[in-house]
Amino acid sequence: MDFSQNNLFGYIEDLQELTIIERPVRRSLKTPEEIERLTVDEELNDIERAVYLLSSGQDIQGTSVVANLPVLMRQNPAETLRRVLPKIREVLHVAGVEMQLTAAVSFLTILQEESVSIHTYSHSFLHIILQNLEHRDAGVSNAWLETLLAVIEVLPKETIRHEILNPLVSKAQLSQTLQSRLVSCKILGKLANKFEAHIIKREILPLVKSLCQDVEYEVRSCMCRQLEHIAQGIGTELTKNVVLPELVELARDEGSSVRLAAFETLVNLLEMFDADDRSQTVLPLVKSFCEKSFKVDESILVSLSFHLGKLCNGLYGIFTPEQHLRFLEFYKKLCTLGLQQENGHNDNQIQLQTLEQEKKYISVRKNCAYNFPAMIVFVDPKNFHLELYSTFFCLCHDPEVPVRYTMAIGLYEVAKLLDSDVYVIHKELVTLLQDDSLEVLDALLSHLPEILEFMTTGGENSGSESKFLTIPDLIPALTTAEQRAATSLKWRTHEKLLQKYACLPHIISSDQIYYRFLHRMLTIIMTNNVLPVQKAAARTLCVYLRYNRKQEQRHEVIQKLIEQLGQGKSYWNRLRFLDTCEFIMELFSKSFFCKYFFLPVLELTHDPVANVRMKLCYLLPKVKSTLKVPTDKHLLQQLELCIRKLLCQEKDKDVLTIVKRTVLELDRMEISVDAFQKRFYENDLLDQEKEREEQLLLEMEQLEKEKQQNEGRSTSISDKIFEKKRRDSKTSTLSKSISLSVSGSSSSASTSKEGKKSKLVRSQSFSTQALHPKYGNIDKCSNKSSATGYTSSIPGVGKASMLPFSDDSFRTRSSNTSGNVVFSSSATVATASRSTTNSIDQKNNGTKDSQSRKMSLKNRKSNS
Repeated sequence: MDFSQNNLFGYIEDLQELTIIERPVRRSLKTPEEIERLTVDEELNDIERAVYLLSSGQDIQGTSVVANLPVLMRQNPAETLRRVLPKIREVLHVAGVEMQLTAAVSFLTILQEESVSIHTYSHSFLHIILQNLEHRDAGVSNAWLETLLAVIEVLPKETIRHEILNPLVSKAQLSQTLQSRLVSCKILGKLANKFEAHIIKREILPLVKSLCQDVEYEVRSCMCRQLEHIAQGIGTELTKNVVLPELVELARDEGSSVRLAAFETLVNLLEMFDADDRSQTVLPLVKSFCEKSFKVDESILVSLSFHLGKLCNGLYGIFTPEQHLRFLEFYKKLCTLGLQQENGHNDNQIQLQTLEQEKKYISVRKNCAYNFPAMIVFVDPKNFHLELYSTFFCLCHDPEVPVRYTMAIGLYEVAKLLDSDVYVIHKELVTLLQDDSLEVLDALLSHLPEILEFMTTGGENSGSESKFLTIPDLIPALTTAEQRAATSLKWRTHEKLLQKYACLPHIISSDQIYYRFLHRMLTIIMTNNVLPVQKAAARTLCVYLRYNRKQEQRHEVIQKLIEQLGQGKSYWNRLRFLDTCEFIMELFSKSFFCKYFFLPVLELTHDPVANVRMKLCYLLPKVKSTLKVPTDKHLLQQLELCIRKLLCQEKDKDVLTIVKRTVLELDRMEISVDAFQKRFYENDLLDQEKEREEQLLLEMEQLEKEKQQNEGRSTSISDKIFEKKRRDSKTSTLSKSISLSVSGSSSSASTSKEGKKSKLVRSQSFSTQALHPKYGNIDKCSNKSSATGYTSSIPGVGKASMLPFSDDSFRTRSSNTSGNVVFSSSATVATASRSTTNSIDQKNNGTKDSQSRKMSLKNRKSNS
């Protein structure tokens, strides 16, 4: 350590800084005298203590009593109203801002909790609210105003009329303070929905007109924003005759905030105006706003861009083709505002954009992105590519993140509107998936399964043609998005992405998932340091495994899970293996878990790490629930043996405690039997469905192998036929007989394939339609499928097989009008599959017999 003079001076300076930091702390400590003043007798009850603190306590103690007022009202409302509330009224006259704000919140809480009746509340609390309504501090005044507006909702009409409306006539006069008139505007807007139209016309509308002509622009703007509520109270006719002329006048006001309020109110009231009012009054005003927004009144530009979609669709029926095109071009101009230099007031001088202008232009483009689905409706989705695609491209490639973020949020709505033309925006989906900002990716993930479904199915009118067009660059984009999320510090985005990627079995083929995504999920489980991310990857991996169509690949993944996780060197990997087993028990059938994972799980009872054994103990009840008696009787014996060993050999106290608790729970459990039981009926149905799906996967794989073999045989036979025809062309009679016999054999071979054709067609679409992305997780999909009967026309599988898929070849059919679920027994499935195999073998034998007869004919020819 260097103790030179310079370093010593440095240490001294650091110590001086520390002493300076400590001084405010010492000053904030209370002296004994102050502590004595803050001390309260412990024998006082809550009401007495509150009265004492309000009378002689300090401000902070009085504030605490006011904050605790709702509790006192719940415990002892009568005494609180009699003794505490009068003291609060006295204190509030001289109270500071903090106590005033606390009192406003407490009064509102008492109203919401309905601690007292409305009559009692209006008698005790309403006068205090009205007294403090015109507080000199604007924040305090607004807090009391919010409480009053909430009270008006529940007060009877007579109380409102006498206590609020009658005093309001004098409060709204020009001679009153600005704050008083602003409060009057907001109260009038609230009262409009409490009285009949004739009372509003006689008592409220004169005050409204007066405040709309106030000398202060703040009052005019505030009253203008309340005209929407007043219009809803007085009806269409009075709105047309009274409110609309006021809006037209306010729209030409000298104050920009007043004009902005008039424009927004006009847009919100658009539905209340008839076609004549829209075309003769509203449309000219809107055109005037649009023309002035670039040249004179840029203050309205942001609001105009936000309401433009609603405005265009609201005025759609009265637009001429020229006006329609004009508004569309105006929208396109707003979408690129600020991306290139705009001319200022002087065409010869280019003005530099200030930072404030840039922020305004970004807000305008963001609002345009928000309104993009509405503009698709405005131009008609059929005209999207011609009219709006270039604008859509610009917004998706905007240099500012908020604009692209808004486009990512609205992409699902765009895809729904385009329907069969959704393939047009495929490139932009890829662009947003590869966006530099993770915020954009996170926004896109919210509806990614639904968007991918639209992309791959092409809407209702398109078949699977677009699917093969989207896959080549969709898969790299999905891979890139996952890698970027993995390398970032935003693990929640990564977790969300992995959860949404569980929809991919519905989108792409089983082989693509296996080679591009499945192994990546296993890597994340083993290498990532964030537990929620690892669990999300484990669940998605189980979904991929669930719908993998090749038994060899499934066995490879299962082996890796057992060897690299269950038998891994790191205890962390072994813990994740148990998490994965939980997901497997949830997604797969009981027989599948017992076949592959039951014994590897039990092996962890000998794990050297106590945490692993502890987690296994928590999992044992679920493990036992997968057993069926008498089929799994040997596994049950293994489970009981492992539990005995744990009870006898466990040395860790915490683990032993959990083992004992688990043993009691296991003893109370009842094991399901092979036959259906009433108490386990729903679970047994769901498990049988999962088992049949897994069996169907195996049958599909076998059919594909047979198809490939038959195709190879037919190819070799056709080659031999061609060779024989060439050699024996001179002997026409014998060659004809040979060709006839060969054609007969080939036709029999082709007919033997016809029986498999429907199976093969379904097998090709099985994995891509296995998981519907409308359901955020496999649970919902399973629940839905278990509540519905699914039938299949696949020969050799059974007439009532249950398949929870959305493919056309696996459509849902109700078995009867009562909605009962139809199931075929497992014996039926096995018998049907065996009969199918026998029929195929017989046909193949028939083909071989015909070939032997042809060879005998050939030998006779050579002998002759």
